[in-house]
Amino acid sequence: MLRLHDTATAQVCPLALRQPGAVSLYVCGPTVYDAPHLGHGRFALVFDVLRRYLIASGLEVTYVSNITDVDDKVIERAHTEGVEPAVLARRYEEVWWTAMDALGVLRPDHVPHATAYVARMVELIAELVARGVAYETPDGVYLSTEAVPGYGLLAHQPLDTLRAGARVETVEAKRSPLDFVLWKKAKPGEPTWPSPWGPGRPGWHTECVVMSLDLLGEGFDVHGGAIDLIFPHHENERAQAVALGRDFAHHWVHNGWVTVAGEKMSKSLGNFTSLDDLLARSDPRAYRLLVVRAHYRSPIEVTPETIRQAESGLARLDELARRFGLADLLATGGPVTSVTGAGEDDLDQAAVARFVERMDDDLDTPAALSGIFELAREANAAADAGHDQPAARAARTAAHLAAVLGLSLRGAQPTVEDPEVLDLMARRDVARAERRFADADALRAELVERGWVVEDAAEGTRVRRP
Repeated sequence: MLRLHDTATAQVCPLALRQPGAVSLYVCGPTVYDAPHLGHGRFALVFDVLRRYLIASGLEVTYVSNITDVDDKVIERAHTEGVEPAVLARRYEEVWWTAMDALGVLRPDHVPHATAYVARMVELIAELVARGVAYETPDGVYLSTEAVPGYGLLAHQPLDTLRAGARVETVEAKRSPLDFVLWKKAKPGEPTWPSPWGPGRPGWHTECVVMSLDLLGEGFDVHGGAIDLIFPHHENERAQAVALGRDFAHHWVHNGWVTVAGEKMSKSLGNFTSLDDLLARSDPRAYRLLVVRAHYRSPIEVTPETIRQAESGLARLDELARRFGLADLLATGGPVTSVTGAGEDDLDQAAVARFVERMDDDLDTPAALSGIFELAREANAAADAGHDQPAARAARTAAHLAAVLGLSLRGAQPTVEDPEVLDLMARRDVARAERRFADADALRAELVERGWVVEDAAEGTRVRRP
């Protein structure tokens, strides 16, 4: 049985399902006002791996992830660029899906947009006002957090501590620094919708409450997102559901930071790297490998060196696929539907059982991945010793389990006919042999610029298309 860390209890506990055999999963999606950075890529990959593993475990998964297409950041960026917020949001949503497709992230079953749910958000806010837990001010409508039992649960801090750490607000009519906006009254030049409190637009924290309950129903199984959403965003979502007397998420899952020089990666800190830039310069599968190499709750450092290490590991797995003639198990784009495989696959079921045990232990992908590389070593050693049948079985098992994680292995080696590419490869091999590593890196960069993925093999530089 899968056991996951629950942010609400701060414990690793069994994932208890509302309906046996089915999992309802809501993951907060992007605010589409800029290109996604590596942190966005990480949360998408973490929950893609979780989703794929649940499917491979034989569960029916309903996966919902929203698009925030109206927000302060969307409006500010649109004004800067001189376009309508809706136009800007559509543009960056396309950028988002292009990046997700490149990473091999499965599309959600439902992709609700904030702008499509405003009317239902108004209804929810009106109910909160009617219950006396929300109040109107000159600039909007706020939720009274002191009226919500257990506010601060996800942050694991008492109200007094949270109140002391709350940033100074300029809204004098707020009753508490922790009270948060549900409805923002109209300002010049902003998109607006009608409401009982005048034209305006919803606050960010309300959209996911309405969307998740609408699409997944009360008491859905898992609510997920990156660690920076725990407080205030997810706490404020939970607070609204509690104030309404609605049964909300039963399990909260959050992934760790992506760091640069020890600091979290974010647009506000100005240290983010565009995901598009990484995907243009390296094999997209390398980032998936880097993500699963770390535990989902741990921070990861993304640097040229860590990406090169991931590419090196990927090259070893691709070499295994080439040696044993293994097809890309994810070539059709769908997930693996059985972790144990079909009977005719002749997998190493003891290795599969170890993989399942590790994944069931709070999604321990580092240990699971280690097992895959051990299978690759066993396969190569057995083949070198002439033991073809056990070698082929270990190789097939490694490829199958990698596919469960969404990691496709490519067994085909393209024929390179371009003389300029062949010349660059040869020059790079000479530079590496002479330990002129700066020259070798420059030649590698030129090959990447031409659209090739570069791998280091025993016989020298090897290239393939991404």
